[in-house]
Amino acid sequence: MTTTLDISQVPGAVRDLLEWRRGESSRLERIYLYLRDPDAEASAVGLTGNLTNGPLRWLKSSVSPEVKRLAELSRVNMLKFVVSATTQVMYVDGFRARDSSDEEPAWDVWQRNKMDARQIGVHRSALSYGVSYVTVLPGTPVPVIRGASPRKMTAVYGDDDDWPELALEQRRSAKKNTTLFRVYDAMNTWWVEQSEKDELSIIDVQGHDIGHCPVVRFVSNINDDGIIEGEVEPLIPLQDQINVTTFGLQVAQHYAAFRQRYILGWTAPDEAAALTASAKKLWTFEDAEVKVGEFSQTDLSGYINSREASLRHLATISQTPAHELLGQLVNLSAEALAAAEANHQRKVTERQTSFGEGWEQVLELAADIQLQMTDPTAAVRWRDTEARALSSVADALGKLAAQLGVPKRALWEKIPGVTQDDIARWIAMADEEKAVDPMSQLAATLSAQGATDGGRANGPIPPAAATA
Repeated sequence: MTTTLDISQVPGAVRDLLEWRRGESSRLERIYLYLRDPDAEASAVGLTGNLTNGPLRWLKSSVSPEVKRLAELSRVNMLKFVVSATTQVMYVDGFRARDSSDEEPAWDVWQRNKMDARQIGVHRSALSYGVSYVTVLPGTPVPVIRGASPRKMTAVYGDDDDWPELALEQRRSAKKNTTLFRVYDAMNTWWVEQSEKDELSIIDVQGHDIGHCPVVRFVSNINDDGIIEGEVEPLIPLQDQINVTTFGLQVAQHYAAFRQRYILGWTAPDEAAALTASAKKLWTFEDAEVKVGEFSQTDLSGYINSREASLRHLATISQTPAHELLGQLVNLSAEALAAAEANHQRKVTERQTSFGEGWEQVLELAADIQLQMTDPTAAVRWRDTEARALSSVADALGKLAAQLGVPKRALWEKIPGVTQDDIARWIAMADEEKAVDPMSQLAATLSAQGATDGGRANGPIPPAAATA
């Protein structure tokens, strides 16, 4: 089922979509606050210091400014690294059919839209919030592909899980005190302004004539009940534990981590005398009743051990390599490193399967807009970023070529870190070297001669040639 709006239906559709947007805004904003690094400007506007929805909501609002500042300094933003650990090993590197060595025509649209870089934002948003979106619209010279965060876009789905009924995207407005929205339906995109008084005005409409809402959804994790979950939300309680433990460490370090001395029976007459006494290496008093002592410093090791335990727990639950969160990577072999990252690699493979379907849908739509055919078996290819020693990979690939007869060029894309551009350049260089190789030229000459002589090139030498 597809939905096409007429001009009278657009304001009502915008208000309905804004209601959907408000329903999920609190959850998305909490995730955004947890992913944002603490800084002075954010604290000033109440972002990191948010005591109702943000990462400091466990802190009482009545605490002193000094304690609140310690709490802000105690934020150890580990959720950002959990998201980055997966994002940084997911790169789409091609789009080709099952039995083809050439990329599909839609891959040119990908390159022209600079999607090698833009895909990172789509993956990061989907992993962070559980979902992100990509729009595909007609353009010149190729269709325009752009990503959208769920904080900026809301899509409503009906019976068809592939295409939404309607979608609303918030855009930047050049007018003060005005919010600009873009509404997508099956045939048009509508530009709508919302004034400070909540009045809606349609300012433009652009037809795309695709036949369905041109928005593709990327889902990180979804179950059969339709519940979508990202990387961050389930880990917020653990992030709170790390923040609270670090806060206790900061308080102990600030107030009690140094040795404090005391004097019983004597009071300094003024501040200068107290400062002089505190700087002395040897103290003497005439009064025998005066006693000098010191308080022992607070042991911080318990806080540090507790935080490391929480980080290991976070690594286990999030399927993130523990050494990336703890920074404990000492003399690990390539095999040991691969074993340490095996659990994380399984998660990456699952996400690639989900996101891969989304990118195939995007590229197929881009091809349809250009009236190009796409092979039904075409699939995106992911760059191999798994941690392996290059020497062992080269040895394994050499055995595949020598013992099993696998074509050498087919193995080039199995080399870790090699991009499609690298392979294309290698093929051109190999063809160039083959063209100037003397043996290759001789073989080509003999082959051409054999074709000219009707296949007698390998037969007996003619007498005239023998005499010559």
